[in-house]
Amino acid sequence: MSENKDSGEKKTLGLSRPGKLELRKTVGGGQVRQSFSHGRSKTVQVEVKKKRTFQRGESGAMSEVTRRAEAEAEAPVEEEVAAPEATTPSHLTGEERAARARALESARQDEADAERQRKEQAEEEERNRVAAEEAARREAEERAVEEARLEAERKAAEEAEKANQKTEAAAVAKDTAKPAAEKPAAKPKPKAPVRRKESEAEESAAAQQQRRKKGHGHRLSIERRDQRRRTGKLTVVQALSDEERQRSLASVRRAREREKRAAAGRQTGEVRKVVREVVVPEAITVQELGNRMAVRGGEVVKALMKMGVMATVNQVIDADTAELVVSEFGHRLKRVSEADVEVGLSGPEDSAEQLQPRAPVVTVMGHVDHGKTSLLDALRATDVAGGEAGGITQHIAAYQVDMASGAKITFLDTPGHAAFTQMRQRGANTTDIVVLVVAADDGVMPQTAEAIQHTQAAGVPMIVAINKMDRPDANPDKVRNELLQHNIVVEELGGDVQTVPVSALKHDNLDKLEEAILLQAEILELAANPERPAEGVVIEARRESGRGVVATMLVQRGTLAIGDIVVAGSEWGRVRALIDDRGNNAKAVGPSEPVEVLGLNDTPQAGDEMVVVPDEARAREVTEYRQSQRRERTALAGARGSVEQMLSQIAQGEAKELPLVIKADVHGSMEAILASLANLTENEDEVSSRVLLSGVGGISRSDVTLAAASSAVIFGFNVRADPSARAMAKRDGVDIRYYSVIYELLDDVRGMLSGMLAPVEREELLGYARIKEVFSITKVGKVAGCEVTEGTVRRGAHVRILRDNVVIHTGALSTLKRHKEEVREVKEGLECGLGFENYQDIKQDDVIEVFEIQRVARELQA
Repeated sequence: MSENKDSGEKKTLGLSRPGKLELRKTVGGGQVRQSFSHGRSKTVQVEVKKKRTFQRGESGAMSEVTRRAEAEAEAPVEEEVAAPEATTPSHLTGEERAARARALESARQDEADAERQRKEQAEEEERNRVAAEEAARREAEERAVEEARLEAERKAAEEAEKANQKTEAAAVAKDTAKPAAEKPAAKPKPKAPVRRKESEAEESAAAQQQRRKKGHGHRLSIERRDQRRRTGKLTVVQALSDEERQRSLASVRRAREREKRAAAGRQTGEVRKVVREVVVPEAITVQELGNRMAVRGGEVVKALMKMGVMATVNQVIDADTAELVVSEFGHRLKRVSEADVEVGLSGPEDSAEQLQPRAPVVTVMGHVDHGKTSLLDALRATDVAGGEAGGITQHIAAYQVDMASGAKITFLDTPGHAAFTQMRQRGANTTDIVVLVVAADDGVMPQTAEAIQHTQAAGVPMIVAINKMDRPDANPDKVRNELLQHNIVVEELGGDVQTVPVSALKHDNLDKLEEAILLQAEILELAANPERPAEGVVIEARRESGRGVVATMLVQRGTLAIGDIVVAGSEWGRVRALIDDRGNNAKAVGPSEPVEVLGLNDTPQAGDEMVVVPDEARAREVTEYRQSQRRERTALAGARGSVEQMLSQIAQGEAKELPLVIKADVHGSMEAILASLANLTENEDEVSSRVLLSGVGGISRSDVTLAAASSAVIFGFNVRADPSARAMAKRDGVDIRYYSVIYELLDDVRGMLSGMLAPVEREELLGYARIKEVFSITKVGKVAGCEVTEGTVRRGAHVRILRDNVVIHTGALSTLKRHKEEVREVKEGLECGLGFENYQDIKQDDVIEVFEIQRVARELQA
């Protein structure tokens, strides 16, 4: 029971509609039969869910809208107001019915507004599309009409001009035909259609300018069917759909570009083909060739196929084939080679106005221990010779000496030992004047003659310094006469070679030697241009701890400064520091000045050319080419000598090799050691020395590892092993030997190689015996009863059996007895019994020659 608020009466609860009290189903069910192939079928149970909708009431709370309420909302508002009892539940009050009606009206109003906005938007888009199409059509029509009008005006103007010319010609002819008294009256001039044409052209120009201001200028455009274009990537669904595919923006742009090019071609009248200069190296890929010709790689492949060459875009073709392809496409070819990277590296030649006098470069050469370094010490007033091991020079040293007269002379001191032949030759090739030092007591020696040969081959003028004049047995005339044997004619004998007797010990006649050098330099007129990038030669190179690669260079022309990028042979680097011959830091050095350069990435070869390049790219290009060339030469040399010959000989037991690891302080010493080792076994086929590794710098752990793996000996020349390398060598049993004099190293290598030689077998004749009787003994065989006719017969010796002075057997004695006892030897005049190993064919009166074989050790020939 419920109580009414207004009347206070109690009302009985009941159903709003007659019927059963039950819950409505929100889900409908049913069965569906599915049919499959081959007559198969299946019945499945399906469920259909009913849609539930909600709306917000006046209080803001959400309530579910039943299907009846939805139907009432769809009915017209007038019917609901007129008969609320018929469309609403009977249990609702009037206020509830009014609220429901207002909500339905508001929903219908919102839906109508949204529909109206959608229609207006669609109409606006349609109007814009139609307007755009109409504007484009009008613009095209106006442009066509304008062009037709201008063409008609042009033709009309031409016709009017022709008619005017004809009229004027007729008038002139008529005037000449009439008498002079009868002059025709001035007739009015015909209207000039040209003015009309000009005015109309001005009007059309003004119209075009007005259209440009409004944004309707002439454009090359592609008409699109739809304003909306597909965005994003093309999917499979879009590709397979029935919708018509549209042109992409890239396609439209390409079409516009083609229209522009075609219009430009129509204006010029012809399309000119671009002819390019194609640079082709010795080998190039097909793709790269196409890129240089601005042609697709596929076009190049087609051209090659027409020529009968099957190639892909990544395949390498030679320059001849590339030349045919380039000519096929109508371009010009420019062939280059890898060696062209060195073209122009040295720069142009200097003119006479740019040259300035420079100091002479003098190389001191001669036999070992003839006083070359002592002579330089006297000139420099220093004691350099005391710092050389063994009293000999083993490096090319460079000094610049200031003379008392103010002149400067650059000296190069070369070694005199036989191992330093290449260093002497290099010194002769980089010098202006050679000072040949010959001891007055010894005269011309082998290395002196070798220095003369290098000087003559280089075409360098020579000055002979006869040293050690302070010796009591000094004989300069003997030296002059010996020089004649080598085609050196001195001034005293009518030649052109100066000789200066000097004494480095007592500093005698040093000033005369300086005057002779300066006189020769004045004759040569030595000059160089200091205002250009530096060029020179590498005198020596080494690696020092804490400083890196240190290269001694001689600047021949130009100026070398800190920060320059230097290419030295196959190495390059930026100059970090310059140190002169006195140990002072320098910012720049000029021609004929020796200097130590720091900053190279690796040690260059002594004798390599040095040149300054503008940038690092140029330096890398040159050095990479030179390194590839050096690798090819090394591979070819190794393939010829080592791999093919030496390994086969070692495998057959015909040759033996001594593996070596050599480390030196400077490259010049390393070069001399390697050349001397090659000369040791030059005439020997049985043994050889094989240098597994040679380098500049101290002995490291990697060197010891290599020596241990190959059972090699490590030779260190003026270098030492670090503590870790020494510990590893002691643990692995690697022999490390240190040297400071080169001929000591060579003597040890010679001894090692001599020990590897097979000893020589020599025969020593012991004596002769004659068989007097042959005895046959059971289980022993035949025994010869002999008489020793000469020398001695020893047990275990070798024998030859002679029959009629012909050797019929060579073997060894198995038995030597005298009076049934084994004896060690039997002397001349005594009888003995002899048994032979594996031989029984002996007869009476055969002669037995007894000898021994001795093994004598061989020595490697010097």
